[in-house]
Amino acid sequence: MEFRRPIAVRDIAHHAQAEIIGDASGMVTGMNEIHNVAPGDITFVDHEKYYKLVLASAASFIFINRKVDAPTGKTLLYTSDPFRAYNDLAIAQRPLLHTGASIAASAQIGEGTVIYPNAYVGEHVVIGSDCIIYPNVTIYAHSVIGDRVIIHGNSTIGGDAFYYKGRGTHYDKMHTVGRAVIHDDVEIGGGCTIDAGVSADTVVGKGTKLDSQVHIGHDSTIGMNCILCAQVGIAGNVRVGNNVTLYGKSALSKNISVGDRAVLLGSSASAKSLEGDKTYLGTPAEEVHRASRQFAIIKMLPNMWEKLRQL
Repeated sequence: MEFRRPIAVRDIAHHAQAEIIGDASGMVTGMNEIHNVAPGDITFVDHEKYYKLVLASAASFIFINRKVDAPTGKTLLYTSDPFRAYNDLAIAQRPLLHTGASIAASAQIGEGTVIYPNAYVGEHVVIGSDCIIYPNVTIYAHSVIGDRVIIHGNSTIGGDAFYYKGRGTHYDKMHTVGRAVIHDDVEIGGGCTIDAGVSADTVVGKGTKLDSQVHIGHDSTIGMNCILCAQVGIAGNVRVGNNVTLYGKSALSKNISVGDRAVLLGSSASAKSLEGDKTYLGTPAEEVHRASRQFAIIKMLPNMWEKLRQL
């Protein structure tokens, strides 16, 4: 998320009651989770496992719960609870918006777009030209919809990121400040859910088609001209290339990528990145020829076991 205007790091530290380590004169231009940071951004880290990763990232400013030397070009904000400090900043920059109207007054609707009854369009939503928004579609605040997009009934665009911090007896919710961005010529089937990014964008590329009951998690990017069949599930921060086909009930775990023109066959799942121009099958997904051979061997095991028992 890019701020509307830069904020002095001194002011952020003051409100968070954080101690500055390093240059205290910097200006913060945005905030992002570690996977999407850019120079000028502020992020947070509160687990030793990720200190090295975050300190070496592109972020210029970091909430951290350990006193360490600030790397060159970075400013650290020491606080006992970086998650809460970051979350409070997110809430301050993009507070929750409330409207009683079905289509918010601040929404921008392009020429030729049809919005059916019982659809909801939130604050600062942008919808392009010649779109069709069917009944019971919900489009959350700040979402962006391109031209000639079709969204079928009961789909939800831009819902909150599924992001929580466990506190032992409860979970603290991360305030969502990212967006859902749907490019031109996309069609979204009935009952789909596309979450907004935590602090960046969840993106569906031009010409991509979603069947019914597809879920796309926060901060994921789907390329152009992809086909996502029914009940596909994509976790957070996944990068799917162009012209990818994901068949029904297939699933992708968080923080992985799928190369251009890859095919994941039905009911398959992967927790690792997949190369492009290949077809995959199974759980965990393997190239289809290797997976088919494995399945064939598994089917042979009962007979092999009986023969072994008779020896």
